[in-house]
Amino acid sequence: MNDALLAFWRRPLQWLRARLAGLTGQVPNDREDAGRWGEAVAADWLRRQGYTILGRRVRPNRRDELDLVARRGDTLVFVEVKTRRSERFGRPAAAVDRRKRHSLCRAAARYLRRLRYPALFYRFDVIEVVGRQDETPVIRHIEDAFRPDPRRFRATPPRP
Repeated sequence: MNDALLAFWRRPLQWLRARLAGLTGQVPNDREDAGRWGEAVAADWLRRQGYTILGRRVRPNRRDELDLVARRGDTLVFVEVKTRRSERFGRPAAAVDRRKRHSLCRAAARYLRRLRYPALFYRFDVIEVVGRQDETPVIRHIEDAFRPDPRRFRATPPRP
């Protein structure tokens, strides 16, 4: 009886806890928590490697998001972080398919347009974080993981 009652009240209690914590919007779930944890781990790892983190969860338009934007020297790096508990169903980077790459390129183009096309090199990286919060994660950094389609991605200002 207690298990059924607890299961019935679980969602409303989560919503109330989120409201009391000052959060707005939808109730965070385990997947979102794992994603935020993975992004924090990746940002910390990049800082230790000499990168400067320029932004986290950057939204240059309504539908796209860049997990991390970092800079190292004269290179601007757009980072997609993929967090998984295990590799039982494959590598996390395999989830960056054609549609996700297109979304990342669209977001990066908008970001570069907002910065008025800085004179920097840029690339797209993927960081895999495998593990749980209570253990040491495995971190893999795939530099220059993919190239944008030059027909669709413009990183220079349009000609007058």
